[in-house]
Amino acid sequence: MTDSFEARGDFSPETTETISDLEINVIPDFTSDEPVVAATSLEAIAPVPNGFVKLGLAKELLQAVADMGFTQPTTVQLATIPKAMQALDADPKAPKFTDLLVSSQTGSGKTAAFLLPVLHTLLKQQEEAERNERAEFERLSAEAIARGEAPLKKPKRKDPTNMRNFKAATPGALILCPTRELAQQVCADAIDLVRHCRGLRVANVVGGIPYQLQIAKLQNADLVVATPGRLLDLQRSMQIKLDQVQFLVVDEADRMLDLGFADDLTEVNQLTIERK
Repeated sequence: MTDSFEARGDFSPETTETISDLEINVIPDFTSDEPVVAATSLEAIAPVPNGFVKLGLAKELLQAVADMGFTQPTTVQLATIPKAMQALDADPKAPKFTDLLVSSQTGSGKTAAFLLPVLHTLLKQQEEAERNERAEFERLSAEAIARGEAPLKKPKRKDPTNMRNFKAATPGALILCPTRELAQQVCADAIDLVRHCRGLRVANVVGGIPYQLQIAKLQNADLVVATPGRLLDLQRSMQIKLDQVQFLVVDEADRMLDLGFADDLTEVNQLTIERK
């Protein structure tokens, strides 16, 4: 998915007012024989359903959004998220993603509009991969037992910070931002959203940070938020591979071009050309 988002925004502000329990008080109306109801009890007020649930997002993301105090998606989120969600049960040969160009006012919620569908898809793919891996392990273990051998043992998790275990990062999603500050903010938003997602890792790649620290944080990253210069530096030194990227998001695309990143964007597009 190649998305262009011109500005960063947050979620829709909470619109539901907090109402304390009220009793039904009848105020006499001296001009009418009928009483006037001044207030009703809280039980009589129907709760507003969570609008994010209707979008079909994973329960882990819904919980994170609720923790942040938001219940209703903004207009840009309602228009974008369903179109950006991958059809996991679609024909494998058919294109799975839709290219989107989104323009909306600052503060309208564009950051969540691209983060939520990206994280949802990565999470669902991770769950499917874990199911397949578990089924394969159980099959091989059963075969070993049938041969009279000891059941297989799960391999120990390797320390990703140990250079002996180094493996170039192969993220499934990439978000490009024109400045370090914006990239760090988008990364912070993504981390807030994956707080309940076990094993889904987010990494930030920007200038001004020591290379070794960023290389360590890149290990096993599923989503990378980056500025173009540092990203391409790490790609050229084989610290990160971009051929597995499925989502490419260009945040504040107009500003990116104004700052002279056209050639870098073209190169990143070519490096992620296999996305569908």
